[in-house]
Amino acid sequence: MNSERTNLLNRYESIRGQTEAVAAPLTPEDQQVQSMPDTSPTKWHLAHVTWFFETFLLEEFQESYKTFDPVYKILFNSYYEAIGPRYVRANRGLLTRPPLNEVMSYRSHVDRNIMNFMETADEKTFFEAAPLIELGLHHEQQHQELALMDIKHVFSCNPLTPSYKETDTSNAKEHHNPCWYDVPGGTFVVGHTGNSFAFDNEGPAHETIVRDYSIASHPITNREFLAFIEDGGYSNSRFWLSDGWAKVQSESWVAPLYWRCANTGSWEEFTLSGIQPVCMEAPVCHVSFYEASAYAEWAGKRLPTEYEWEIAANYYNCGTAIETSHNRLESGHLNPMPPNTLQNNAPSQMMGDVWEWTQSAYGPYPGFVAAPGAVGEYNGKFMINQITLRGASCTTPIGHARLTYRNFFYPHQRWAFSGFRLAHS
Repeated sequence: MNSERTNLLNRYESIRGQTEAVAAPLTPEDQQVQSMPDTSPTKWHLAHVTWFFETFLLEEFQESYKTFDPVYKILFNSYYEAIGPRYVRANRGLLTRPPLNEVMSYRSHVDRNIMNFMETADEKTFFEAAPLIELGLHHEQQHQELALMDIKHVFSCNPLTPSYKETDTSNAKEHHNPCWYDVPGGTFVVGHTGNSFAFDNEGPAHETIVRDYSIASHPITNREFLAFIEDGGYSNSRFWLSDGWAKVQSESWVAPLYWRCANTGSWEEFTLSGIQPVCMEAPVCHVSFYEASAYAEWAGKRLPTEYEWEIAANYYNCGTAIETSHNRLESGHLNPMPPNTLQNNAPSQMMGDVWEWTQSAYGPYPGFVAAPGAVGEYNGKFMINQITLRGASCTTPIGHARLTYRNFFYPHQRWAFSGFRLAHS
């Protein structure tokens, strides 16, 4: 095999193995549960990412391939209308069958066939299939993060407050004073350029104009957000967008998701290591866009646009540090952490710890065209009613983040590892 095939094969084995490592601490019972319509059972994640490779690679490029089980095409299709019918998303937790061991057999079956395909396909076929294999690997990494988001929510609903991992004792005490980094206005190219992988929603690259602005040195911390809470932030409608205020009232929000007030009066939070005291110097996490917007209004600042976020990250070379220096999935914390060092020359934590809400609606870039066929449904059909987040989180795999990466959620959603930083003009 040439080096391109060998590299892709090695990455396939590594990423598929990492997904199973994410699921490894969980019992079969853990992997069955769906705690709300937005989440999916771990077992479903394991099967769906496998369905992706079977559907878009093996069934398309390997005539001799025999489908593992035709009914899986319905059970594990997420939202691809062009593929055919699919099982109701909100009811995925009812799929007690197939059992977990059968799902793992499904994974093994597809893995054997994909690896054989990569080793034996002729050059023309491999050239056509390689971009879809690459897409499938990045799709699988997305689901590694989703699986951790989802199991955290599942465990938070259990009165036994189970732990996914051992307690993390890292808890820096020093307080870092905030500062601002200036970015001169002008015309900038934003969006993905070059030949490396990017999702279709990251392009086309295009020019945009911004005025002079400043961006915060770090994401808002738990200590800073606590000041908003203690000042009545959740009880003063003046700070909130109308839809956000309606959520505060209808869902009785008084703090970020997973925070709870202990008997001592101090704040604790549910983490993947169980209940822990809130680390005051870590970035606030599991807040909605509405909460981020309300805090910015309370603080007399604003959220950056996604273009401002990307321009600032490029201007201060925030993407040049080696990926292992960021708090990501492989760091093992699985929770936002205080910065390792106070950076005096660039904004900190832009590529780890928490995804950062921007004030930009998630929509198509000028000139965006969805890919033909079912795979074109990957991103374009969701470009409405959602908000863009930038950066990466403590559960984003290494190799999966870029300064141009556009994550997106609905403005009320809180179970993602989402935080924010401020900007001002």
